[in-house]
This record gives sequence, C-alpha cells and structure tokens, in this order.
Amino acid sequence: MHAAASLTASSPTGDALDALELALNEERRALLENDADALMRSTQAKIVALRRAEATPRAADADRLTALAELNRANGILLSRRRREVSWALRHLGRVESAGVYDAGGRAGIRPQSRVLGVG
Repeated sequence: MHAAASLTASSPTGDALDALELALNEERRALLENDADALMRSTQAKIVALRRAEATPRAADADRLTALAELNRANGILLSRRRREVSWALRHLGRVESAGVYDAGGRAGIRPQSRVLGVG
C-alpha cells in the first residue's frame, strides 16, 4: 500500500484513494495477464473509487493523486498496446474492427478488406 495511505486511511477520501490504488493495481495485473474479465471488474472498481474520491476532495491528497494519475497513465499505455495487438491480429486474419474511420469526404466507414486464408 502507498505510504500516504496509512495517513489518510481514516478519512473517506483516504478510503476511496486506497480503493482506487487497489483498482489501478488490479487493472495493471489484468492488462499484463491479458485477463479481460479482471480488466472489466477493475475498471468498474476504478470508476466507483474515483466517484467516491471526487465527492470529498482534500488538498492534502494532491501528491497521492498525482502518483495515482501516473499509474493510470501507465495503464493507459498498456491498454493502447493491447488494442494495437488486437487490431494487428484482426487485420492479419482478414477481419476489420467494427469502428471505422472517416474518409476524405467526412463519411464514416471503411471498406472491409477480406483475405482468403486457405482453400478447403
């Protein structure tokens, strides 16, 4: 647990920040282990903890919030990496993600590109 946690654990914000830290660590573990179910659970826990922390902000928690924000950014980088890996795999399997891109005329969508992987 974070060193400041013991100082703020008795306050509602401290409890929320403890929960947020736990959720961020669980999120990181889920990203590293490619565990989609754990990722969904930790993301939901993170949102709940953030709402609790926002309800009772304290200036004394600024340093801890900065550290937790950095952990959240690091998780975001891992999540982006996983998304690129999935996109790469889908492209190589001849699949296209459901979310398209805008063309030069501002219209949404891309043409699906199919690839024959084998003849059976």
